[in-house]
Amino acid sequence: MENQLFELQYAIDTFYFLVCGALVMWMAAGFAMLESGLVRAKNTTEILTKNVALFAIACTMYLICGYEFMYGGGFFLTGTDSVASMTDEAIAGVISAQSDFRAGAEDSSLPYSGASDFFFQVVFVATAMSIVSGAVAERMKLWAFLIFAVFMTGFIYPIEGGWTWGGNSVFGMYELSYSDYAGSGIVHLAGAAAALAGVLVLGARKGKYGPNGEANAIPGANLPLATLGTFILWMGWFGFNGGSTLQLSGVGVANEVASVFLNTNAAASGGLIAALLVARIMFGKADLTMALNGALAGLVAITAEPADPNPMMATIIGAIGGVIVVFSIVTLDKLKIDDPVGAISVHGVVGIWGVFAVLISDSDATFGGQIVGLLTIFIWVFATSLIVWFGIKAIMGIRVSEEEEFDGVDLSECGMEAYPEFTSAAK
Repeated sequence: MENQLFELQYAIDTFYFLVCGALVMWMAAGFAMLESGLVRAKNTTEILTKNVALFAIACTMYLICGYEFMYGGGFFLTGTDSVASMTDEAIAGVISAQSDFRAGAEDSSLPYSGASDFFFQVVFVATAMSIVSGAVAERMKLWAFLIFAVFMTGFIYPIEGGWTWGGNSVFGMYELSYSDYAGSGIVHLAGAAAALAGVLVLGARKGKYGPNGEANAIPGANLPLATLGTFILWMGWFGFNGGSTLQLSGVGVANEVASVFLNTNAAASGGLIAALLVARIMFGKADLTMALNGALAGLVAITAEPADPNPMMATIIGAIGGVIVVFSIVTLDKLKIDDPVGAISVHGVVGIWGVFAVLISDSDATFGGQIVGLLTIFIWVFATSLIVWFGIKAIMGIRVSEEEEFDGVDLSECGMEAYPEFTSAAK
């Protein structure tokens, strides 16, 4: 009877884990729709190709070496264990140790946990890489981007993930005392740091900045798609944050999951409302793109600690993220850092706020631990990404020609247009 109870608990947790992983995988569709809506029509096919291809590359590279770098244990060298062959103690150990791991227990070595753990982790890798896609849109060579994706998903992200969620020491020098429940820094700041490095090497789109340094608006082609993408991401985030409890069975954990879902939704709502109000004050209009980025900023802000705050505090944390993202997007434009979708601001700048917001509700987190963790993640990802970007630029180039950029990268990179009737007629 006791063994059957353990097996039932294990089955429930595994099923929950897999469903949450599927929700996070669905975020890939959200990024694809958001980005295709915010770029010009002549660049739509290429941005969609990047998003679907990067997901496949992330899954393959994490399978080959990324999981090993991040957690060790030789998952794909040892095969899989069936629950039926495990002792009661082994089953209980898998469940409790995974929970202790994310809770920050001193013994943070993750036990062998099977295919469900790999599946949940790999969709996070793809999310980090998706952040890069939008920031370098409309002027980067497709194959240069995909080569970078190999390095980002196979090496750069898994190594910093090993230092944080994996509990490894940083180059044997120090161990991080860093709290990040679902990855405001580990996933979102990492993706933004890689994106920033790429944008700096790549340069701005032609016509984005005038002779006096003023930023020229380049409207996206399909705001309904961008809005749909935001709703898909909003929905997927319930798996992103909710699945990070790593289990469901048990009254206490079930209540925690409910709080995570509630706070995640509250933060997104607060972020959208705050960004919409700030945009109205600054620009005199209700800016839809700022509202969409405000919702995403709220989600990023609460990701580092969605379990502990009460719902009102979660709303405030998200609202602050929504305010920050508007000012960040405007500031980056003044600095001539061209990010077509606002990814660096949403995931990077607000990701930093999210990590520090942990200090509001988590008494075990420390300012020193959070800032050291942030600096470690940013410096590692930014520096290694910069090296890879420069290497790709030296070998094959990373930017399309001015003529190809003017005509749109759909034709030069993919040989087809997403909206042939409209783009061809426009020419």
